[in-house]
Order: sequence, then structure tokens, then C-alpha cells
Amino acid sequence: MIPAARRARNGYRQYADEHVAALVAYRGLAAAIGPVRARQLMPLLLDGTLGDAASVIDNIHAEIARERAVVVRARLDLALIASETTDSFDARRDSMTITELAHALDVPTSTLRHWESEGLVRPERVGAARVRHFGWRAIIDARIIAALRAGGHRVPTIADVLDRVRDLAGVDGADDLLSARLHALAARSLALLETAGHLHALIQARPDR
Repeated sequence: MIPAARRARNGYRQYADEHVAALVAYRGLAAAIGPVRARQLMPLLLDGTLGDAASVIDNIHAEIARERAVVVRARLDLALIASETTDSFDARRDSMTITELAHALDVPTSTLRHWESEGLVRPERVGAARVRHFGWRAIIDARIIAALRAGGHRVPTIADVLDRVRDLAGVDGADDLLSARLHALAARSLALLETAGHLHALIQARPDR
């Protein structure tokens, strides 16, 4: 996570400003993306090409933006459920296949099948081939699941939330969870912004720079 330290004649390590910059940059990254991923990415920032370093930072910003978009979409869907309206949906045009929904949520189709096996999402089965057909309510459920899973919520918690949402008894509770997720994403964005200067100093100090 930090560059190798030089050794004095007595064998003691000698740390310099570059080591402080690396450590502070790591701590900022850990606050933004978690310590495990920060440890994985630091070698790229320290030893990869400048293109690698820039790509790491850009990808983190993009990842947070994607997660935020998923949560915002899920909150809008909750509002639709609360109003019990299908005015915004056309039953035929707005349905999705499993491949289409997986692409829209940026998850593997196997994830949707797992959610179905856990009873979280309930697609219809169409035709003799029993092809999965996700109507508007199943799409909304899947969006809420994706948002809550990204926030670290486990299957039992999500199942309880969805049951209460379907009964219109827990829409506010689900919205509270999603709102908390938005606050957490904002905190990650601010942590990344705060460490941007340290990341810049770290990259500028590299020998190849």
C-alpha cells in the first residue's frame, strides 16, 4: 500500500513524504470504496502506468454514479407503488425478458434466477417453454432488490421489505433504507473528493511522472 522504504546504514527504514502521501491516499480510498478494494487498487496507483492510475480513479467515480442512479430509480418506483398506478406502464411494451432486465440492472442473469429462487422477484412464465416474462411490478421489485443488495442488505431483510411494500404497509420503511443508501453514497463521494489532492500528489511523485 506504500512504496518500499529505503534503509539507513543501521538497517532502519527511512520514510519520506511519498510514503505519507501514499498512506493518506490509501486511507481516503478506504473511506470511499472500503479497505479491501483500496488495498487491491493501491499497487496500480503506485506501480501501474499513469493510464492505469487515471482509469482506477475514473472507474470509482463512475461506479458511485451508477449505484446512485439505481437507488434514485428505485425510489421513483416506490412512489409508483405507493400511488398504485400503472399509468406509466404498458403491459406489453414495458415488460422485459430476463436478459433485458439483467442488462438494465447490470447484473448476471444468474443473479435474477437466484432472486427468483429466493422468492424475491416473481416473473410470469409465458408459453409452452415457460419463458420468464418480467412485468412492471417484477421490474420494480428487481430494481429495489438491486438497490438494497448494493447497500449490503441481506436476502431476509430484502424479503421482509418487499413483503411490506407489496402490502403497501412498508413503502416508507423501504424509502428510508434507500434514502440511507443515498446518504452513504454521498459520504463516499465526499471521501473520494477529499482524498483527490492526496491521490494527485501520490501520482505526481511517481518516478515515471
